Amino acid sequence: MPSGAEWLRGDAHDTRSLDAALGNRRFDAVVQWVGFTPDHVERDIQVFRGRTRQYVFISSASAYQTPPSRLPVTESTPLHNPFWGYSRDKIACEETLIRAYRTEGFPVTIVRPSHTYDAASLPVHGGWTVVDRMRRGRPVIVHGDGTSLWTLTHHEDFARGFVPLLGQDDVVGDSFHITSDETLTWDQIHGLLASAIGARPQIVHVPSDLIAAFDPAWGASLLGDKAHSMVFDNTKIKRVVPDFRAVIPYSRGAAQQVAWYEADATRRVVDESTNAAIDQMVRQYQRAWPG
Repeated sequence: MPSGAEWLRGDAHDTRSLDAALGNRRFDAVVQWVGFTPDHVERDIQVFRGRTRQYVFISSASAYQTPPSRLPVTESTPLHNPFWGYSRDKIACEETLIRAYRTEGFPVTIVRPSHTYDAASLPVHGGWTVVDRMRRGRPVIVHGDGTSLWTLTHHEDFARGFVPLLGQDDVVGDSFHITSDETLTWDQIHGLLASAIGARPQIVHVPSDLIAAFDPAWGASLLGDKAHSMVFDNTKIKRVVPDFRAVIPYSRGAAQQVAWYEADATRRVVDESTNAAIDQMVRQYQRAWPG
């Protein structure tokens, strides 16, 4: 924690625990990072009603229409994701909060991050296991034909847009996404990560619906999110935070991630069950589609 910060310990999903931790304190801004279902935010409305000037809900850009009917995605893009329960729950949270804003003036601001990463959170399914495979020259799976467009946002860049929103009365009742302006294909993402370890990826392209049939959890995150091109228009956040610029490309972010993992051997965990699943999927797909 930063020097001078006060640590209040409690269970954010238990009203009594939360009340006990907060006491009689009032806040300029409250940020809810771990609200995933409507009951989470309904509890917050009860707890923070009249106790904060601003309540910021961290939603998700995966709540936007999937697949999007138009690109780039703006804040006026409809919220509709029939594929992923996580996204539908985030939409329901937003609807609960906006209803509270309209009926009682609850001071909500909604922020929709897209794929935001730090040094530890590798953007590939399987994490370090996939990086290890690329280093060893083993095949890795990329969904589709690898050309769908994706946006990765470094956490420091996200913070540059996010922090200035706190305490701004004129953003209450509004929503914003905060993303990088860099757009990459999934082949490029794997290539940049491989380049950071001095390797060249051996990519096998597998259709997303086949991945979903083999691994429903992975498939849900693809069909409900990553399989579709997502390019964002950041005009709105730049209008209220004029200095916001995303300045860290993924080429630098990938190098930071590899350096973080290389700094401590205990971080470089290889999951053999993931290895076995990838190998099996590659074998079965290449047997069915030898070309």
